[in-house]
Amino acid sequence: MDIQVGDILKLKKQHPCGSKEWEVLRVGADFRLKCMGCGHQIMIARRQAEKNVKGITRYP
Repeated sequence: MDIQVGDILKLKKQHPCGSKEWEVLRVGADFRLKCMGCGHQIMIARRQAEKNVKGITRYP
């Protein structure tokens, strides 16, 4: 899956704040994602992130 820094990922499950959209801040073996609703940041394994992605939005 081609995910780059700056992409917005729409995940299957929502964050407790209610948002399902996450901004990609770092890519590698792990992803650093920032919640678009509350700004909370998490590190998540690439395999788990790719499994839970529902859609990708790219901004040029």
